[in-house]
Amino acid sequence: MRTLKTAIFVFLGALTAHSVLTACGGDDKKVNYPTATGEGGATGQNVTDDNGANVGIVDNPGAKSDLTGDAKASYDAGWQAWLRGDLPTAKASFIAAGQKDTKSAAPHYSLGIVYDHLGDVASAQQEYRTAFTLQPDYEFAMGAYALSLANSGHTGEADTFLTDKKGKFPNSARIETYLAEVKSIAGDHGTAQQLAQDALRLDPDFKDAMVAIARDHYRARKMELAKYALQAILDGFGDTTPARDKDNAEAHLIRGLIERDMPGQRSFAVKDFEAAKAKRPDMAEALIQLGSMKVEAGNGQEAQPLLESAVKFAPQSALAHLNLGDCYRLLSRQADAKKEFDQALALDSTLAVAHYDIGLMYLYSASIPGMSATDQIAAAIKELQTYKTMRGPKAGPGVQDDIDDLIARGQAKQNELKQGTGGGAAAPASSTPPTAADAGKK
Repeated sequence: MRTLKTAIFVFLGALTAHSVLTACGGDDKKVNYPTATGEGGATGQNVTDDNGANVGIVDNPGAKSDLTGDAKASYDAGWQAWLRGDLPTAKASFIAAGQKDTKSAAPHYSLGIVYDHLGDVASAQQEYRTAFTLQPDYEFAMGAYALSLANSGHTGEADTFLTDKKGKFPNSARIETYLAEVKSIAGDHGTAQQLAQDALRLDPDFKDAMVAIARDHYRARKMELAKYALQAILDGFGDTTPARDKDNAEAHLIRGLIERDMPGQRSFAVKDFEAAKAKRPDMAEALIQLGSMKVEAGNGQEAQPLLESAVKFAPQSALAHLNLGDCYRLLSRQADAKKEFDQALALDSTLAVAHYDIGLMYLYSASIPGMSATDQIAAAIKELQTYKTMRGPKAGPGVQDDIDDLIARGQAKQNELKQGTGGGAAAPASSTPPTAADAGKK
């Protein structure tokens, strides 16, 4: 524990220093996602996926050009659409707002967020560039642009861009933190930690830097350090060192991701994912994780709205479609399930577990419309064998993979059908079908 405490000494020192130093900047905003009225400017772009690489929405104090009249009405309509997960309408509304007020950076930044979620990375980056061209000190737009570059595989370009901005804004804790994120994505964890700590020296209460420290430890798989940093953010260490941001959605998400994979901690993971969702209803990763855990528990009814919302906010996420398909499978909505599985594979053809899910659906459904029992069981065996081939000869360490048993069940049922003793449907050998979690998916 001595090494652990030493490693985070600077971080905790920065947190404690808040009692004697005055924070600079506007990071104590009440909310960190778009307000229904569009107040506070544009969105921020941060996402946390299963690797801890974050892209989400923040309330933005950085846009100086206030929208009025028709431009503001269009912008507000965009926010309302965004909050519903209606990305096409949000896109059209933000485009209209930018056309009606050509000097405002906010619509371009918000439009960039929408393009990122729609998977149009080139258009997103163009909108971010337009935003910080219109407003040269627009740090949110600079960071969104750099993170978009880094998350699309261009970490070197993102590093060069932010290093230049750091020279122009040497007292910006936000730029320092964005650069830490880029270093972390690139795998340079030592530099990432140093930059995040430097950001805290510039602003001892800069919560994004605190989260960056925890997220980098998560990326580096230093889970004890990550948990300790998250405890400082979410819980604190008694009266002398209170929680720095107990409702921080990203911190709850990261902690949930850690707890999800720890024995006996899954109930705590659910609580953290729920806390993240409550603060950030647009956070697709929290929705995916919470929904998938409910599917694993056999609770398709509660999982459905979560995963349907995740698909709205992250239409290009193969995992969102995969988990929604698994949910529909659990609810015996086979046609809808197959559509989502097919979309998941269209987005990521290497997603072996989609074939596992499709195989389960064919194997355990009493009947599939348009398929005979013989065709259904043959399709089940084919999909399960495809999964086994793509997965390899063995499951990963600690993973209980039932694929051989499932294929054997399918083949036994196929033999029964050939012999005319299997009835007319591909009925399961067990009354409780497994979920995709049995394949070690989620």
